Amino acid sequence: MKRRELIGRIAEAARTTGRTWVLVRQGAAHEVWRLDDRRITIPRHRDVNEVTALAIMRALEADLGEGWWRP
Repeated sequence: MKRRELIGRIAEAARTTGRTWVLVRQGAAHEVWRLDDRRITIPRHRDVNEVTALAIMRALEADLGEGWWRP
């Protein structure tokens, strides 16, 4: 999955649920984002491994709702 696609999907879900999705800082290999009080680390690779992307999306399930990433 493309990194931009992952961030875009999270941003869209955050908007629809009324949550705040903000970039906290950028590092050489990772970015740290904040969804309200939860901090999420996203790799700065153009393509994010599918397993890693799924783990990131599942970590946000408590805030965005169960299965929020599924169509």
